[in-house]
Amino acid sequence: MRWLLLVLTLFAFVLCFTRHSAGAWGFWLLAGFIGIIVTTLAFAQARIAGNSRGDSLSEYDLRQLREGKDPLTHDRDRSAP
Repeated sequence: MRWLLLVLTLFAFVLCFTRHSAGAWGFWLLAGFIGIIVTTLAFAQARIAGNSRGDSLSEYDLRQLREGKDPLTHDRDRSAP
């Protein structure tokens, strides 16, 4: 979806600079600037979603929380030198 937004934004700028009337030029310029904002937010959202953890914890992590332990540190992490 974000790639489609990028292509449409670029297309709006192409249309902006190939139109001869002021109204069409202004409309496509405005569409291009709105497209820049929307495309930037879409790429930022994809990057944030790609780096985030899952919404739910596993059964093991829930058990660790109930026992008062940190679910992010596992036994194998502590035994590493």
